[in-house]
Amino acid sequence: MSTAEKRISADKVERISPRERILSAASELFYRHGIRAVGVDAVAEAAETNKMTLYRHFSSKDELVAEYLQRLAEKAKASWDRLEADHPGEPSAQLRAWLKNMAAHVANGDERGCALANAAVELPEKDHPARRVIEAFKTAQRERLVQLCAAASLAEPEMLADELFLLLEGARVTAQSMGRKGLDDRLVRMGEATIQAHTIF
Repeated sequence: MSTAEKRISADKVERISPRERILSAASELFYRHGIRAVGVDAVAEAAETNKMTLYRHFSSKDELVAEYLQRLAEKAKASWDRLEADHPGEPSAQLRAWLKNMAAHVANGDERGCALANAAVELPEKDHPARRVIEAFKTAQRERLVQLCAAASLAEPEMLADELFLLLEGARVTAQSMGRKGLDDRLVRMGEATIQAHTIF
């Protein structure tokens, strides 16, 4: 790397606040390697800062993990809002678009499944601050599906939401353990069949 490139890289790092660099580095490392496998030293190094700065912004690794997951939950909420904006007043179209979006995530070779579900497996302690984030997120996701199914006038919206939710979670595990080939198409077909089974004629 030339001196000019180093200066440009250093300038970019300086423009991003230490808190944002820490969260960005933690997000990448936690998602790729797992929360338990990544220590605060690795996060600080990847963020081009030090542990003292990390602890100035986050009182503990647990708090950093909770903030990482909270950001992901907010990002997921924004994707629901985009679906609503893309298909205003069309809950059936929103539901089908959600299904296709989830299938695309499952098929994406760069993804390791749902970060919040992965964290739930890694963090079984009920008093861990991240557990509240995970449980609130999963509850909100299910409720959003229930509301969408009800708005689409589908039969048994709660049961349908549970079936779609379980189908998606199962597809994520299958992608990790058995491969992704054709899984996105199968997920969409199975999801469509599940929706169809709840359609009131």
